Amino acid sequence: MSGKMIVIEGCDGAGCETQSKLLKENIEKKCKKPVLYLFYPDYRNSIGKLIHKFLHEEFDLDVKTQFILYSLDMIKDMQKIKRALKDNRFVVTNRYFLSTMAYQGSQGFSHENALLFADMFEIEKPDLAILLRIMPETSLKRKKKEKNHLDRWERDAKFQRKVAAKYEELAKNKIFAKKWVVIDGEKPANDIGEEIFKIVASEFGEQLRTRAGQLQTGNNASFIARQEMSSAPTKRM
Repeated sequence: MSGKMIVIEGCDGAGCETQSKLLKENIEKKCKKPVLYLFYPDYRNSIGKLIHKFLHEEFDLDVKTQFILYSLDMIKDMQKIKRALKDNRFVVTNRYFLSTMAYQGSQGFSHENALLFADMFEIEKPDLAILLRIMPETSLKRKKKEKNHLDRWERDAKFQRKVAAKYEELAKNKIFAKKWVVIDGEKPANDIGEEIFKIVASEFGEQLRTRAGQLQTGNNASFIARQEMSSAPTKRM
C-alpha cells in the first residue's frame, strides 16, 4: 500500500493555506498518520525568492519563463514527495503543479505543453485535487483584508476571473490529478475544513484507518466507519 497525495487548489484568497494546514492537522491528530506538508510558491528558497520579486514587479517574465520558474520550485521536492509516498505517508500541499497550469495557462501556456513537461520531469500526479471555488470579488476582498500591498495578480480581479475559469476547465476535464473535487470556498473556514476531511476520509479510508479500524470525524469527535460515512454535498469531477 502506498501513500496518497492531496493538493488544495484555488485562486488567490481561496483559503488554500488555511485548508491545507487544517487537513494536515486533522490527518495527524484524528488518524495518527504522518503527513509531509509542502506549499508553493516556497519563498524560503532561492527559486521562491525570484518568484516573490516577479510577483512584486521587480522585473517581468514572459509566460514560458514563468512556467519554468514555478515548476522548478516543485521539481526540487520531487524526490522528497516520491519517498514519502513510497513510505506510505500522506502528502498534503498548499497548491501544486495545477496552480502553474491555471495561472500560466491563463496567459496562454497550453495544457498539452504543461503535461509534456510534467512527464519529462516526472512530476508526481496527485491522487486528489480539491478546488476551493470562490468569486473573483471574494478573492480581492480577502486579500485586501489580509495585507496592504497586493502583488500583480492579487489586485487584478480580471486576471483572477481568468484563473478561476482555467481551474474549472482543469477540473471538468480531470486534467493531471487522478481525481478532482470542487467545493464552495465561500463558506466559513471551519465548515470547509470539516467537508474536506470527510471527502478525504471517504476516498482514502483504508489508508487513514486507525488501529481501532475507524475514523474520527465531526466536531463531536464521533467515530464513523468508512462504509457508514455519508458523502458531503460536493461536485465531483
